[in-house]
Amino acid sequence: MNLPDMHSAEAIPPEARAEIDRLLTSGDLFRYTAATDAPVSLLEAEFAEMMGTRFALAVSSCSAALFLSLKALDLPRDARVLIPGFTFAAVPSSVIHADCLPVLCEVGEDYRIDMVDFAAKLPGCRAVIVSHMRGHTSDMDAIMTLCDAAGVPVIEDAAHSLGTTWNGTKIGTIGTIGCFSFQSYKMINAGEGGIMITDDADLVAQAIIMSGAYEHNWKKHPVLQDAFAAHQNQLPLYNLRLSNLSAAVIRPQLPHLARRVVDGRRNHDHVAELLGQSPHIHVPAPLPGEVRAPDSIQFNLVDMDDAQVAAFVAEAAALGVKVQVFGASADNARAFWNWQFIPNLPDLPQTRAMLMRACDVRLPVHLPVDTLDAVASALLAAIATSEGAKAA
Repeated sequence: MNLPDMHSAEAIPPEARAEIDRLLTSGDLFRYTAATDAPVSLLEAEFAEMMGTRFALAVSSCSAALFLSLKALDLPRDARVLIPGFTFAAVPSSVIHADCLPVLCEVGEDYRIDMVDFAAKLPGCRAVIVSHMRGHTSDMDAIMTLCDAAGVPVIEDAAHSLGTTWNGTKIGTIGTIGCFSFQSYKMINAGEGGIMITDDADLVAQAIIMSGAYEHNWKKHPVLQDAFAAHQNQLPLYNLRLSNLSAAVIRPQLPHLARRVVDGRRNHDHVAELLGQSPHIHVPAPLPGEVRAPDSIQFNLVDMDDAQVAAFVAEAAALGVKVQVFGASADNARAFWNWQFIPNLPDLPQTRAMLMRACDVRLPVHLPVDTLDAVASALLAAIATSEGAKAA
């Protein structure tokens, strides 16, 4: 069968259209124009309630949320921030933008933080960003035990993990701050956008002001007003606000999240079981206590040389399935050696070896079972073809 566009998203719910039409008619797209009930404000209240947190701040991207989180922690210049060696370039970029220094730790073949290397590098760090990369959750119990003992705040980069739980607790609510993405390849799609959540009034007050709540626009946020007073005119403005139009696209999708999570997990597990037929494909299992919300699948190629990996990717593409090998591109933003903006960029041999064989395939949550079967068949056929390729 002809495979669909594997990067397509589920349609925006039709109930968004009336609000979008109202906004287009009024031209009222700025979040602070209305005295009350602006779409962005309503989104923040609904998202915080959904996640079970006190506060939410919607901003222009998850990258913006990460940056504001670091700035709100009031870290000194050149503070060391520990991050995993497998993440998107926006994470170390946010650290650099916040005038801090990224410290990279190793990641294992299961895409999770190597806890031995994490523990070794934590001393001297002033903050930690845990990237639940592609929705794969690291051992949050171990991470929080180490960080709490050291008095180090944890920011959860949950861009890919909306709907994932860890021992029954929602990812993004375990650390001090949780950051999520509304970019098109995520569970909730606004093209762009992000949101941060926390229970700390002082942190969110600072983030709100720096996001662009100039003058006294912060009074339109349901946060303890005393939390803002000390920061008025004391913080720079970065103007990272979300528009009402984006919020109007996001809000009607929130009630669909639970269903999308179930569909995404079903799709992932169905394809994973089929791919398990090949001895050359290994799909890492979730950690105990982790219940994922995937919209893609990652797997490692086993006992294949570089020529065979390249042949597999080419054959899969010919059959209609785009496979990204994280480490096989000279400019992949998820390969740490391409983050040349980091001073004294270290080598992480364990993470490098993983990335050279780790594959990524989109599995949009709305795909039907027959399409999932076709995707798996194409990948298995590409593996069979690539076995005949040998390095020169």
